[in-house]
Amino acid sequence: MKIGLFVSAFGMAVATTAYAEPTRVVVRVLSQDGKFVGDHTGGARITLRDAKSGKTLAQGITKGGTGNTDRIMRATGRSPLLQTDDAATFDTIVDIAEPTLVDLEVAGPLGRLGSLLQVKSQRWMVPGQAIDIGNGWMVELPGLAITPTAMRSGSAVVVQAKVELMCGCPITPGGEWDASEYVVTASVWSAGKKLVTTSLPFKESPGVFAGSIDVPSSIPTQIYISAINTRTGNSGLAIIPNF
Repeated sequence: MKIGLFVSAFGMAVATTAYAEPTRVVVRVLSQDGKFVGDHTGGARITLRDAKSGKTLAQGITKGGTGNTDRIMRATGRSPLLQTDDAATFDTIVDIAEPTLVDLEVAGPLGRLGSLLQVKSQRWMVPGQAIDIGNGWMVELPGLAITPTAMRSGSAVVVQAKVELMCGCPITPGGEWDASEYVVTASVWSAGKKLVTTSLPFKESPGVFAGSIDVPSSIPTQIYISAINTRTGNSGLAIIPNF
């Protein structure tokens, strides 16, 4: 009788034991208005977590190229296939033993830390059911990457801003990302108050905007540089602190 009970209990234990099953996940990060975020701007950091426990399931960086311009920029339909073999991805295997709600955290671009943004996404994963069909788990990263410089000459400061999409796609006159669609401004702030604002006209390709602004030297100031695409609303901001 005792042996029977032991066998029965052992059988129930085996039946209820969950075994992790390797499950492939392919993540791609698409720059708003642009292409995939990859090597050109340092990639995006990807973190996959169990939404319930907070346990990290996988972490890495998207690697590869920005993808095919025509396929991405002239895509039509509700869920067009945008990816190509050379497009930047984070390709990983996650071990899960049961259907799991997974949080995806994206931070990038890592090569433009002054413009780095984070976005999150969430979906269910089923053991053995790969997330690699079509574009995989694709997340859009908003923003514009802005790399500013400033040089003082008396009370005037010459401000220059290199503006690009998060994928590094270039802003040029009449180009795929037309310079005429972007408005770039510089503003001077002190103690939470705006002192002066000026526009930064397009200066040269790719994506360089520049202008002069009066900045008092007698008080602590910060210079904020903002850029916006007037057609799509995609925008970015950079700060020159303690100027």
